[in-house]
Amino acid sequence: MQPIVTLTDRCRKCYSCVRSCPVKALKIEKTHPEIIFDRCIGCGNCLETCPQNAKVIADKVSTTERYLASGEPVIAVLGSSFPTFFHHVSPGQLASGLKKLGFAEVHEGSFGSELIAPAYAKAIETSTMPLISSHCPAVVDLIERHYPKLIENLVPVVSPMVAIGRFIKSASSQPLKVVYISSCIAAKFEIQSEGAAGAIDVVLTYQELNGMFRSRSISLPALTETPFDGIQPHQGRLFPITTGSFSALSIATNPLDTDVVTVSGEVNIMGVIGDLASARITPRIADLRFCYHGCIGSPCENREITEFFKRKLIITHYQKNFPYRTAEKYVVKRDLWNTARSFENKHVKLPSPRGGDIKTVLQTTNKFTRKDELNCRACGYKSCREYAVAVFQGLANLAMCLPYNVQKLEEDRGLLIQKYELARRELEKEYGDEFLVGNDEKTVEVVGLIKQVAPTPTTVLIRGESGTGKELAARAIHKYGLRNDKPLVTLNCTTLTDSLLESELFGHRKGSFTGALADKKGLFEAADGGTIFLDEIGDITPKLQAELLRVLDTGEVRPVGGTQSKKVDVRLIAATNKNLEEGIRDGWFREDLFYRLNVFTITMPPLRERMGSLPLLVHHFLEKARKKLNKNIVGIEDRAIKAMMQYQWPGNIREMKNVLERAAVLTHDELIKLGNLPLVFAENYAEGATDPPDLRSFKNEREPHVLRVEKKLIQRYLSDSGGNVSKAAMLANIPRRTFYRLLDKHGLKGRHENLPEN
Repeated sequence: MQPIVTLTDRCRKCYSCVRSCPVKALKIEKTHPEIIFDRCIGCGNCLETCPQNAKVIADKVSTTERYLASGEPVIAVLGSSFPTFFHHVSPGQLASGLKKLGFAEVHEGSFGSELIAPAYAKAIETSTMPLISSHCPAVVDLIERHYPKLIENLVPVVSPMVAIGRFIKSASSQPLKVVYISSCIAAKFEIQSEGAAGAIDVVLTYQELNGMFRSRSISLPALTETPFDGIQPHQGRLFPITTGSFSALSIATNPLDTDVVTVSGEVNIMGVIGDLASARITPRIADLRFCYHGCIGSPCENREITEFFKRKLIITHYQKNFPYRTAEKYVVKRDLWNTARSFENKHVKLPSPRGGDIKTVLQTTNKFTRKDELNCRACGYKSCREYAVAVFQGLANLAMCLPYNVQKLEEDRGLLIQKYELARRELEKEYGDEFLVGNDEKTVEVVGLIKQVAPTPTTVLIRGESGTGKELAARAIHKYGLRNDKPLVTLNCTTLTDSLLESELFGHRKGSFTGALADKKGLFEAADGGTIFLDEIGDITPKLQAELLRVLDTGEVRPVGGTQSKKVDVRLIAATNKNLEEGIRDGWFREDLFYRLNVFTITMPPLRERMGSLPLLVHHFLEKARKKLNKNIVGIEDRAIKAMMQYQWPGNIREMKNVLERAAVLTHDELIKLGNLPLVFAENYAEGATDPPDLRSFKNEREPHVLRVEKKLIQRYLSDSGGNVSKAAMLANIPRRTFYRLLDKHGLKGRHENLPEN
């Protein structure tokens, strides 16, 4: 199990962890950077630098509690830096708290450094090559995983933690568990390695131990002191500070001696390791610790106090004596156990790119010259070329490059502006400056109602047949309202299923249903401060009606799968072509929602009741068709307008607009004629015509009659053939394709319902 895990729901891909990782032991997955265990050295930098706390230590508290409840003896060993974290209590009170948790014994881990001191002295005395101290597990992992050529330089001795773990277990005649409590993240990695296996069963951080005290409501300052167990250390208590390891390991030093060096901190360590690997320096022994200021500078240490105060606490602790309860078994075993440790090559070789591979990656992110390589480090790598290598090796991806993303965003923004302008122009063409065209009495009345209700926040219900311009009226209300600087969001409720409509209106949370791969903002939230127009409101289900009523009553929306509501300020305009009162009686529409919507009603009149405005509407839509088709159309003949006046217009304004656009496409000159309109207009005009024949135009007078005769002939051939188009074409002695064109021209199909009545 990996000691450090990623909480993917918290990660925001800021790449702080990549920037802080000295060995780049992270691979970018689809949603987050994931730690590569085979490359990680356990330094804990990613834990400290992640702004979202997405990198956390894997839980070992539950394992410890399971050991404590098993009945088997569990020994607690406190890392040598414990006086800095628990500086508000005495060592004896801390020992009492651990005993209260159920630990059988409490030892000081600093004694482990005294246990390995003789082995270090012997190694330094007998070695013929530069030695590197092996007591810091992060340094050991750094060498094993990334600098394997220096493995033979490591002192072949276990760390103080492993030493005291082996010591305690070798002195016991019965099975037991040893829990080491420290600030060292790398120690969690070390106990999983082969060279340290079995010595320590669990490594806890001081924070994890503190959490156990809180969960059991144990107040350490209120406890009486209890003696520690094992052997009391002396020089070993200085081990956690930078130069303390020399005292703990009995290494003689001289300020002028370059054969014995001590280095701490990531930057210094990486430099010294590089110098050792290239043989630029050859000290007798290099004492290396990855954390700044030694073990007291670990990422899991107490950050509320300074390193100088921590140093003082360690030295004060070294100078004190407090009660110890030393069992005979530990005295006997002090010098009779093994301190040796072997190391192994854990280096994972990644593919090495050629020059062309790096060039390809760089060019993919628009870096064609050296000037294009900004080396901004936003991706987490020191240079663009180092980043390109990581991309080639599969550790990074193209989305990490900030300048490339900014450039893409600027390009996308330009495209969006172009699309916005195109959409705005189309809307202008579609709706124009005047929202309703007409001078008849009913149109004037509707316009008056719109101007009256528009400046108010009142909910409006627009009723009327399909195609009467209900959306046009809604846009007019928004345009003349006080929210016209905010968005108008429209949705046709008949186009989506129940579940999709709920998600569209109120949004959803990631994972709330199959396909919900990310959080989505609903239309109510998108329209916050503006207006939302719900067309065909009568088609929503009773479940959604209840949700909509709740939003209207409380002004709050809750996404699908969410637990928290958000306040929204939205003006609602609804429209329907259904009889909602009938829906209330039949049970498919809620009465309470009807009264909530029916605050102010505007009924759009059908076109057949607005015939006084028909010529005005005709010329209005012809002008739109002229601009849309880029065709020079100067007008429409009177006969065509009269034919349109005789038509009932079941599709209302929408039908008229489409009829006139079709006529504008079909005309071959600058005038729309009766023949350019669908056949039904010519038939209606011929049947109801009272005008004298136009003797000046034989073609115009003949055309309606010819069309009517042609249609009756086609219907007769279909009748004689039983609706079989191929057979009808044979009877008419014309090609089947031509017969199909005639069927389409007259709106007929090869079916019996199109046959003439007897």
